[in-house]
Amino acid sequence: MAADEPLVLGIETSCDETGVGIVRGTTLLADAIASSVDTHARFGGVVPEIASRAHLEAMVPTIERALKTAGVSAKDLDGIAVTAGPGLAGALLVGVSAAKAYAYALGKPLYGVNHLASHICVDQLEHGPLPEPTMALLVSGGHSSLLLAPDITSDVRPMGATIDDAAGEAFDKIARVLELGFPGGPVIDRLAREGDPDAIAFPRGLTGAKDPAYDFSFSGLKTAVARWIEAKRAAGEEVPVRDVAASFQEAVVDVLTRKAVRACKDEGVDHLMIGGGVAANSRLRALAQERCERAGIRLRVPRPGLCTDNGAMVAALGAEMVARNRPASDLELSADSSLPVTDPHVPGAHDHGHDHGHDHVHEISGKNLYA
Repeated sequence: MAADEPLVLGIETSCDETGVGIVRGTTLLADAIASSVDTHARFGGVVPEIASRAHLEAMVPTIERALKTAGVSAKDLDGIAVTAGPGLAGALLVGVSAAKAYAYALGKPLYGVNHLASHICVDQLEHGPLPEPTMALLVSGGHSSLLLAPDITSDVRPMGATIDDAAGEAFDKIARVLELGFPGGPVIDRLAREGDPDAIAFPRGLTGAKDPAYDFSFSGLKTAVARWIEAKRAAGEEVPVRDVAASFQEAVVDVLTRKAVRACKDEGVDHLMIGGGVAANSRLRALAQERCERAGIRLRVPRPGLCTDNGAMVAALGAEMVARNRPASDLELSADSSLPVTDPHVPGAHDHGHDHGHDHVHEISGKNLYA
């Protein structure tokens, strides 16, 4: 680990995890997380207002914990990176406001980065520099996306996306129907290991000859599974929970891996990176490995702790921005709940020469708030 590599702190608050990571180049020094998932569990989903308040309370202690773990002082940092979007508007605002305050107080450059691009970049912390281009399959609660990234700091191209329900949402909803609690991913993964993935033939969405090659849709699958369970209950029969979990999970990962491998072949890319919370799913990893090996594609999947939302991924992308001399964001940086993946980061107003015309959550007046 060279001392001249950029030392960057990253803040992630797009949903219900307050994540603070510190990296030097591609080496992870600290990954501190404060989660409010237990608070949301009794509501069966994330409540934005509660998430925002939890971030507010956790922010300073989590940053202090990360600095202590990394054994560095805030003044040693070369930059502060923060998720500027996409995500929950209020939650993002807490992170962006904190990052601006630290950057201003410390006199350090600020980098507003994209949540999805960060999920790809985190793999550098585990498997070294990303190959260029990288094909990435990102699967989380809010989105399932296939992305081609020739340059993670400036050029990310959407190949396919979720048309309705993302994979993570489908896991949560089926877990709710089966009365397994929230979040649904880990518990379905666990039960599926004891079930038969071929027990029930659930539909594979958007896999017909005329369907978009790389887009995903899990709402039909979700409805089919829910109806199957309801029919069993209506007939007074016992629901084979493990078989339902295994068959449902198989339908999801079959489509995800099939489309990802196809995209790699079509684009002539010999690497596939899988990230996002659902990438922690054991069956997704196993089937992806199997199919990639058969197709001669190298699979890169970060360890489960780096797949879920965390500050390390934001710091990793921030460090890459510093290393490649990308322009910093200015202190007018806004949180943008629908920041497109084509913007891996949000440069300062004077850097892009044109406004992207995004629907920013809040615009700050022309003069600097801190001046």
